[in-house]
Amino acid sequence: MYQLLDPSRFVVFITGATSGFGAAAARRYVAAGGKVIATGRRKERLVELQNELGAENVHIAELDVQDRKAIDAVIAALPPEFANINIVLANAGLALGLQPAAETDITDWETMIATNITGLAYTVRALLPGLIARGGGHIVTLGSVAGDYPYPGGSVYGATKAFVKQLALNLRSDVQGKNVRVTNIEPGLTETEFSLVRFKGDEGKAAKPYEGTKAMNAEDIAETIFWSTTLPAHVNVNRLQVMATTQAFGPFDIYRES
Repeated sequence: MYQLLDPSRFVVFITGATSGFGAAAARRYVAAGGKVIATGRRKERLVELQNELGAENVHIAELDVQDRKAIDAVIAALPPEFANINIVLANAGLALGLQPAAETDITDWETMIATNITGLAYTVRALLPGLIARGGGHIVTLGSVAGDYPYPGGSVYGATKAFVKQLALNLRSDVQGKNVRVTNIEPGLTETEFSLVRFKGDEGKAAKPYEGTKAMNAEDIAETIFWSTTLPAHVNVNRLQVMATTQAFGPFDIYRES
């Protein structure tokens, strides 16, 4: 019988656990017997998640990944039963706006870079030494198909996800021989709060990408993340790109003079 890793031994540190992939992943790992450190900016969401899953299973910490010192403080303050982290899910990230590059709000670009690039880098750098010291573990980063495939209005968002992809691949080289696995999960069309955040609460605009089609949901991606971390320790999934069956690739966009 193929021997998967025992998820009841997992202690999972999750950023962006207040909704979407992060919250779904927290539920998946706890359902399998693991412990979760759930972090995010919205304290009330974290409290709800802890009440749902049990304080014995979930430790919560209000955290903005853009604050490097705050990440260090959260790690330093972990209770003993949550201290031996062996999986890091660097999930916190967002898209803002869909305007052409020349028309975008520059503060949207700054926020995406600060969260998707700087915040993720802070998270990985803070937690990686502990994984190595404890004999190994797994870092899972959340990329996107936008890191490979450009689309109008996705300039900086796609660029941040290309960074995530390349960081994960480079980490594989840096942790060679350290028993640390690194996986970049790259979802496509998934119906979560993603579009609601992108369009700054405009529910009409947020619903448009999902109209008349069958998108993936947060649980689909959480299951993909979970699967990649339960494979035998000698197996590393470098990148895993996941798209809805209803999503594929369009033709090249060619401008033609009228």
